[in-house]
Parts: sequence; structure tokens; C-alpha cells
Amino acid sequence: MHQVDARGLACPQPVILVRRAMHAHSALEVLVSSQDSINNILRLTEKQGWYSEQEERDDGVLIRLHQQQPAVDAQAAAVVQAPKAGKLKKVVLLTSNVLGSGPQELGEILSRSLLFALSEVEEQPDTLIFMNSGVELVIEGSPALESLAKLQESGVEILACGTCLDYLDLRDRLAIGTVSNMYSIVEALLGADRAITL
Repeated sequence: MHQVDARGLACPQPVILVRRAMHAHSALEVLVSSQDSINNILRLTEKQGWYSEQEERDDGVLIRLHQQQPAVDAQAAAVVQAPKAGKLKKVVLLTSNVLGSGPQELGEILSRSLLFALSEVEEQPDTLIFMNSGVELVIEGSPALESLAKLQESGVEILACGTCLDYLDLRDRLAIGTVSNMYSIVEALLGADRAITL
């Protein structure tokens, strides 16, 4: 079984190493040392349909990954899933806790209004990504939490940059969404039919 030692590596290196190994191998053992690495790797492998098992060890956490062997149903294999007509995948990237470059207070009002409007419109984005000071919108005490909760309940994925949360010392205050990494963020942006940066 192929082994990947991702202990002590900064985000997104563990995910990149695992993704590369997944292309070449059907079974992997990955050794990691942080909970963020575990979460990010499991998110990646789950999306790809891989099975996982975890084992706590003295030198870290060992994740065993196995490519899922899909059961082939002859009738189901003959059916090709057509994409939904008119449904484009939309991603919104928020890189600041304020909208625009005017007065701070106005920018805060506008960002809250934007998130409220997004929670009320019929055609919502698929993913909201918060980076840089934008992560301040997803922490405890943020005036945008009610709108974000409504968006999340309606199926909008909310991602918060882990490096940004750490740099701003806000990780412990995350109130909504999932801590993500740059690799997953880039994948979301490049996989979108329409990406909007605010």
C-alpha cells in the first residue's frame, strides 16, 4: 500500500500530496498531525468516493484510504445523467468584511445587506467563500450570521479560509461554515460556471 507522510506540512500541502497519490494508487495510507489536515483530506476523498478509516498513533493519525469499487448495474450504467438545463454553478468569494472601498461603516452595512439579499433571492449561489478579513463575517458576534444560517439551511456551502482564521486568531470563534484550505478554494472557484469576487 502506498504511503504518504504529510505530518507537519502547511495547508494545502497534505491535500495536494494525497490528491496526486490518488491518481496513481487505489489504496493509500496517509500519516497526518493536524485535525485540519484530517478534515481536508476526508472532504477530498469523500467527494471522490473513497472509503476511509482512521487510527490514532503516537506519531500522528493514520488514515487508510481505499478507492470505492462501485457496484455496476447494467441498466444504470447505460443511463447517462444529463446536466440540469439552465442551472449554472455559482461561487461568491468575499475577501473583506466590508463591501467597497468607501467609509468603513458604510462598507459593513453594505456587506450585511448583500448577504441578507442573497438569503432572500430565489437563485442563490452554490458556495460562499470567505477569505482575508472576510472571515470576520462568519465568526461569533457577526451581524451577518442570521443571513448566513438561512443560506446554509437552503444548501449553500460556506467555506472559511483556515489560514486567514489562524492569522487573525479567529479560528476558535468560527460560528458557521467549514474551515477550508487554499486547494479546496481554488477547486471551487475553477469548478464554477460563474465566480464573483467581492
